[in-house]
Amino acid sequence: MRSENAKRLAALRLCVSGSAPLSADMHREIERRCGQVVLERYGMTETVMLVSNPYEGERRPGTVGFPLPGVELKLGDKDEILVCGPNVFGGYWGNPEATDASFDGDAFFRTGDVGAIDDDGYVSIVGRAKELIISGGYNVYPREVEDVLRAHPSVTDAAVVGTPSDEWGEIVTAYVVAVDDVDADALIAWAAEQLAPYKKPRIVHRIDEIPRNAMGKILRHELKQA
Repeated sequence: MRSENAKRLAALRLCVSGSAPLSADMHREIERRCGQVVLERYGMTETVMLVSNPYEGERRPGTVGFPLPGVELKLGDKDEILVCGPNVFGGYWGNPEATDASFDGDAFFRTGDVGAIDDDGYVSIVGRAKELIISGGYNVYPREVEDVLRAHPSVTDAAVVGTPSDEWGEIVTAYVVAVDDVDADALIAWAAEQLAPYKKPRIVHRIDEIPRNAMGKILRHELKQA
């Protein structure tokens, strides 16, 4: 039997997700439980809406869809998402230095998000450029590690940050919320089976709750200070 929440979701005409990335597994689980195929999209305060999965057509799990009409999107240095269009703001009020730093030479706005574009043109958000962890010279994006950790049957939520290391520069450090006394070493070993060696967490902390803002985004600076 469906839960009451699943029934409520099933009754919606349209279910939309934004502000924070929706994992592909969660996308599929929502469809499995209540039949809703979530329409995920992507935008920013400085640009309004940029990209959306189609209302009619395939809403691909793990992606935010296609650039909207009039929006030009490309991947810049280190795959940062750059956008241009009439929806993009003109700059930060009274802060020309921040404005200059936020646009490249071709008037494309630097979103600060790292992305990927598949063969069919669907855009995915890989992570934030400023959240990038560089461990032993390799780039690690927290979202990939977090998605793996959240797939563990004992983990209900997870967040990943880089912590300083004399040997590696940074090491991948995970904070997890778990429903039972899952062993940290066992969780690291489990994640290592699904991740490249340089991406696996080296340290795991158990906490009661992942700090998030009102939009659901992880407050990583609070984890680093913990």
